[in-house]
Amino acid sequence: MNGLDFGTIVQIATTWALPVLLAITLHEASHAFVAWRLGDDTAYLQGRVTFNPLKHVDPIGTILLPGFLLLSGSGFLFGYAKPVPVNFRRFKNFRRDSALVALAGPGSNLILAFISAGLIHVAVLAPDWFAEWAVQTLVNSLRLNVMLALFNMLPLLPLDGGRVLGGLLPPALARPFYRTERYGMLILLGLIFALPIIGRQLGRDVDILGWILGPASDYLLHLVANLTGLAG
Repeated sequence: MNGLDFGTIVQIATTWALPVLLAITLHEASHAFVAWRLGDDTAYLQGRVTFNPLKHVDPIGTILLPGFLLLSGSGFLFGYAKPVPVNFRRFKNFRRDSALVALAGPGSNLILAFISAGLIHVAVLAPDWFAEWAVQTLVNSLRLNVMLALFNMLPLLPLDGGRVLGGLLPPALARPFYRTERYGMLILLGLIFALPIIGRQLGRDVDILGWILGPASDYLLHLVANLTGLAG
């Protein structure tokens, strides 16, 4: 753990635990809610249309993986909850409704980012013993939700951005694009882990996700800060 002392580990864990839990589980809950409202009750019948995190937590993706990345000093935070089951055949308009369900997840992260930024104005007024922890937690939540929204909107399956792109493409292009989903996780793991490691061994920067998400995240964070009065 790079020589982190116990106090530092506790500080990292307590200021990241709630942001990670809320960001990932509300993302999935939003998918479930929109799918239910559009006519698919699969997730609803499984109790997934709820903001109860316990219904969405995946022990590895929600707890172990983000915790490992945080404590190892990784520059990238990645995690996931239990995927929401969706029966796309129940939608009246497959292409439009699939895209709307996909957009609900990143949309919930953007809403959480704005809420977190707004609550910072309140947190700074709290007693000093609580304000420092609360502000750091909210800053972490702001950054995490911005990153998750952007990451999930990458135009790759099985990410939400891939679902949206599939809904926008003409059928002749959408069908072969959907077939790429079987390779999607391998591509993502390569982009997140393999390429950066190979690049470091070769003395080259091949962090493609960093090239894309870094500037986009900085821009969106600046936009949220301006709109919520944090900037300046």
